[in-house]
Amino acid sequence: MPTGRGCPANPRRQRERQSRSGSRCRPGAGAPQTPGGSVSDIRVLVADDQALVRAGFAALLDAQDGIEIVGEAEDGRQALRLTRELRPDVVLMDIRMPLLDGLAATREIAADPTLTEVKVVVLTTFELDEYVFEAMRSGATGFLVKHTEPADLVKAVRVVADGEALLSPSVTKRLVAEFATHAKPAPTGALAELTEREREVMAAVAEGLTNAEVAQRLFMSPATARTHVSRILMKLGARDRTQLVVMAYESGLVRPGWQ
Repeated sequence: MPTGRGCPANPRRQRERQSRSGSRCRPGAGAPQTPGGSVSDIRVLVADDQALVRAGFAALLDAQDGIEIVGEAEDGRQALRLTRELRPDVVLMDIRMPLLDGLAATREIAADPTLTEVKVVVLTTFELDEYVFEAMRSGATGFLVKHTEPADLVKAVRVVADGEALLSPSVTKRLVAEFATHAKPAPTGALAELTEREREVMAAVAEGLTNAEVAQRLFMSPATARTHVSRILMKLGARDRTQLVVMAYESGLVRPGWQ
């Protein structure tokens, strides 16, 4: 990995591609910052064993306002190391990679208490159910296929960085079918700490509603909806909204066919 190279005044706008995967110039070493000292761009790490795929995703996202590619990884181990080193907001994670596959890397990221703010979007060539469900249970915030339209990929990065879950409609339908086929008895006391209002919010989240949509349905402000979601996450020890969806179905709070 290249080291000891100075950063240009605005690294997000540079178009020089590195010859090898690795980290790029980090914020704080020449990146534009807000008056308060924080970097406003969404910081993204791309992990894929194919250099052409990495370059394509990086070029697309790096050209967007408010998005910065901070690193590229060619295998799962490097993805994990760079995630810990660079603390990106979003990791685009391929599944099939050498040394450590994307699902295993995602599990390690999700289990690391120092990386709770990092959101992982799993990318793969095929929308196979086994990958979808394993990705969600591994801690991924979203799941996309690589033939996703460019505009949808950009939107996905912004949505996930904003704290929302990301599942395509086809994935959501199959997720519901999975729970219908393999339904479990509701664990007693699993949601005991939640208030009735929090249960309503969690059920709405399980339908895939955003904070704004939850607020509209339950007649509350978006800020109140966001607060409820944050409290639910804390009470249940869930990492993100995607895990809330899984827990809502597995606990019996929501059942397939209710929507």
